[in-house]
Formats: sequence, structure tokens, C-alpha cells
Amino acid sequence: MLQIGPSYTSPVGGPTAGFSLEIAAGRNRANAIMDEVQESHVKNSQEAASPSKVPEVKIWNSAATFHQGYSKFVDNDKIPKWNETLDSQEQLQGKSTKELKKLARQGCWAKSHALRAEAYHHIIQDLPCRLMTPDTTVYKDIASKLFGDQSESYEPLPEFMEESIMPEYCLTKEGLHAVKKILICISNLYPDISFCPLLPAVTALVLHYSQDEAQCFENTCRLLDCKAPHTSYIDYSFLNYEASCMTFGDLANKHCPAAHRLIASSSDNIFEVYSEWLAWLFSDLPFDYVIRIFDIYLLEGQKVLYRIALALLKQYQLFMASKGVEVADIKGSLQAFMWDINEHMTAEKLLEKAFGIRLFSRKEIWLLQMANRKALVEKGVTMVQHRQSFHLTVNAHDFTSTIVTAQEMRIVWSWIPERFSLFSPTLLFSTSEDGYSLQRFYSCCEGYEPTVMLIKTTLGEVCGAFLSSDWNERKKSGGASSFFGTGECFIFTVHPEIERYEWVFIKKPEQAKAMPRSPRQRSPSPFTPEGRSSPSPNHLTVPKLDMIKYRLSPFLAIRHFKLPSKTASMFMSGTQDGIIIGGGGGQALSIDGNLHHGRTEHCETFDNPPLCQENFQVQLLEVWGFQNS
Repeated sequence: MLQIGPSYTSPVGGPTAGFSLEIAAGRNRANAIMDEVQESHVKNSQEAASPSKVPEVKIWNSAATFHQGYSKFVDNDKIPKWNETLDSQEQLQGKSTKELKKLARQGCWAKSHALRAEAYHHIIQDLPCRLMTPDTTVYKDIASKLFGDQSESYEPLPEFMEESIMPEYCLTKEGLHAVKKILICISNLYPDISFCPLLPAVTALVLHYSQDEAQCFENTCRLLDCKAPHTSYIDYSFLNYEASCMTFGDLANKHCPAAHRLIASSSDNIFEVYSEWLAWLFSDLPFDYVIRIFDIYLLEGQKVLYRIALALLKQYQLFMASKGVEVADIKGSLQAFMWDINEHMTAEKLLEKAFGIRLFSRKEIWLLQMANRKALVEKGVTMVQHRQSFHLTVNAHDFTSTIVTAQEMRIVWSWIPERFSLFSPTLLFSTSEDGYSLQRFYSCCEGYEPTVMLIKTTLGEVCGAFLSSDWNERKKSGGASSFFGTGECFIFTVHPEIERYEWVFIKKPEQAKAMPRSPRQRSPSPFTPEGRSSPSPNHLTVPKLDMIKYRLSPFLAIRHFKLPSKTASMFMSGTQDGIIIGGGGGQALSIDGNLHHGRTEHCETFDNPPLCQENFQVQLLEVWGFQNS
């Protein structure tokens, strides 16, 4: 993380203007003042007119906020000089929120400071917020009582700024002091803010296009208090921030597999790399890139930040692949790439790449965020902790497998969802210790979800599968051959090549959403005579998923997708005759009831080639679970 202070040097605008921590008495006095200010504000608000319902579509009709555009706190020599188009305000009047989103992506106000100031003020003022969101009057009252006539000597900085992103952003010395004052006032009004690395950067950017400190304070508070469904701007607890980093890791794992593999092979702790994703955007990029990102962020929320960070990660991997060199310091290499981003792509090209990524919906990302929160709570992570104490990797000294090395298992572990990688692998079943018994396989694995299955053939080939659901689910079909599991299942190879094959709709989610849902049918078992399937219902049984349990995959549950194919969701199946992973046109993996012989083919669920020799003999088989199960 980037620490506040003089130790960090920004490539834009010189050294970071870190705020000094002035340890002084006064916190109790400030809290007492805040009680007085809040009581006064409540009284004044109650006397105001009753609130009206916020309309879903906002129409913008107003004159310019102020002529210059950027505020008096901006260094005129550092801010980019653009050809102002002052009469372009007419393009924005009468526009709905949807239309404004389109204009922001197109860069409608990208070359006009005055138009951007006008846009920012009205976009933020149109956000649906809590009734008691602090305004300019509150700021003037609290600032007067906290600071009086002081010009530079303020209370100590809030504790939540310990690991904050705070570049200079073309602000003057007075501007940086103004940001400090605003953050101290916010800290006193929002005692529940415990960890918020992004807030100083957002406040500084809002200040650029605010008339004064009070307007910046009000607009920043509106971003904190936004209550639009499944939309967030600023995470202000350690738990939410860690969950957002894990969510980005999950998205990078799925949408940037080549970059993810590069990071996994170059770093012992992938999460530490992904935890810098917001710093890439708000600290390492040049100001003219940051402000274009901020344009869209104000209209679309944090979801757009995931897109842009993924686009940067993809471009970084392509750049490193073109150089053909090994990466010794992955974090430093990524940071250097962001510093020199203008050598690789323009800001407009970056945004074009970002919106070309096929992500899941805002709601589905929100569900993934909630699943990661639940996993952190399960691990006991609710307050600020050092990351190394709970983000575990495969330990080379403690890990022992008869099939893969610790390094190979570390790569496989990097593919699994972040919420499971919080926990260390534990061996559940091994043919070398438990024998070649399918019943023993089931009894050892039941009660655990998810699991990782590893197979080594007599020819030395190694493949396997990540299985999201408990093998107990097979009993719901009454012994018949039916499929269960979720879209987080995947299959992979380790020897002779390391490769992963995910659910086909992860790479093409738009296909799953565009087509009407088809009846789900079972896949015939390869273990019955002459290929005939055993008696079973004429549809694929899918268990009802409990959305409260984080272990299942809420945003990749089959019921969240309209699938175009009846064979698109055949993840895992188990009977007395054997086990099957993947179906539709063939089985990705099928192993007989003696755990001796198997077959691998292309299947429609994972769109994979055969994982090893098509007909193989099992030399060793292991199943790994998670210590929290």
C-alpha cells in the first residue's frame, strides 16, 4: 500500500505532498463540538420542507457553476491546458442520467475545466442520499469551531488515512491543507469510518472542481452517503476494502487469465499484488488519465473501476509478453507500467478497452462482494489486520502431495475464488493411503465444499478439477445420474502443460443472458451397458442454492442465467458406477467405480480438449479440501 508521507514519490507533479501528523490534544473537544453541530443540523433539517421522492431519471437544467472551472486550490502551472469550449454547456442541459453516462464515456467535458466543474456538481447533487447528509452549512459550523482562525495548524489526521492514496493532483500547498481540513471534519462526522484509503484521493479530485472547501465537503459526503441499490463509491471499513480487493482478484482471475498466471508465477502472495488495484488508478496514473476515470466513476460507481483496472492489467501482460523477459519485481513492474501508460495507450483507448470487457452485472458483482465479506467474517477478519496474518498461500514446508509440487499447487490455488484461498489446503482423500475405493472417496469428501481433485495417470500426465459443491448433493437424485454444482467449477491440466478450462459462459456471459432458458436434461452415464443411462428423471437436477451460505457461488448459480443449451450446466455427477466432471457431447473427466480407469473428452460445459490421453489408467488420485470446512 502507498503510505501518506514524504517517502513516496509520484511521477506526476513531483514528490507526494504528505501531511504531517501533528499529535495534539483536542480529540475530545472536537467530539463535543460535533455533538453540538449535529444537534443543530438535525433541528434545522426538521424545520425544512418535507423531502420528496428522488426521481429515477434526473434532468439537468442549470447555468455554469463558475467560469474558470477548476478551483483556486489548483496550481495553474501544473493543471493541463485545454481549449475551453464554454458554450458546450448546452449539450448537457435537459439530459437524463443515462444520456450523461454516454456523454461521459465519450469525453464530452474532457477538454473543458468549466464544463467538468458544472458536470461534477450536478451529477453529485443528483445522487440519492440519506436525508441527513451533511451540507455546506454543517461544514462551515464545524470548521469554524474546530479550527477557528488557524491557517495551517490542525488536529491530527484521521486514523483511517494510515494507508491512504494521496498524490498531489496538481493542488497547491493551500489545496492540500484544505483537503486535510475537510478530511478531519468528515472523520468527526463519520466515526464509523475505520479504514478508507480512497477517500483522500476522491476528496482531492472533488476539490479541483469545487467553488470552495464547503462545497467539496458536501459533495464528498454525498458520495459517502449514496444509497443507490448495488452502487457504492467509497468503501470505508477494512472489511469492505479487503472484500473489494478479493473481488478484483476474482475478476482478474476470470477475465485476465494470462496476466493472472504471470502474477502467480512471479509472486508468492498474489493478493498483495491485487490489493494495489486502486493505487494503480488513483496514484500511479498521470492526472489526465485519473480525471477521465473520475468522470465516469461519478456516474457509474465503483463497478467501472474494476473494468479499468482489468483493462490495465490486460495491457500490462501484453506489454510484458512482447518484451519476453522474466519479471523479478511484479509490484514494481506494474507501477512502472502505470507511470509510463501514455507510451502504451491513450486515456480514451484505455476506456475503450475497459468497456469492451464482458463483465457480469452490477448486482452479480455485488453478490460476489458480499460472498467475500462473509468469508472474511468466517475467518475472523473484521478489523484492520496485517494481510499476511490471514491471506494464506500454499506453504512449501507444510504441503506434501504425491502428485504435484508445492509450486504447482500454488498455481492451482491461485485459480480458485479468493474467499476460499483464505484457507490452507488439507488432504481429504488419497488412493495411496485410502485405497482405490469409490465409497471411501465419497465418505472422505462428503461434508466439504469446495474441493480440488488431482489425478496422475500411469503415463505421468496430471490433471484435475475444482469442484464447488459437496458430493453429498448426488444423493438428492436418489442414486440416478444427475448433475449438480455451480459455474465456479473448472478443470485443469498440470503435466505436461499447465492450463485451466472454465465454464463456457464465464468467457461469454452475454450468450447465457440473451437466450431463453432451456429445459435442463441429464447426461447419460458412461458406465451403463451399451451406453444406456440408468433410470432417472428426464431433466437435469439442480439443487436449490442457499444464498446465505457464502461457500456456494451466488453470482454463478445456474438459476442466475438463461442458458441456451441443455448441456451448458453439467458440472459434476456421482453414482455407484463412477464420477463425471463436465458433460455435453462427452465428459471432460469420467472415472469408473474402481478408481482405476478413466476417460477424458471435449465437453460443452467447459469447451475443453481432452485433458490427457483419452483413455487413461489412474496411478494416483487425491482430493484436497479447505481447513475451514
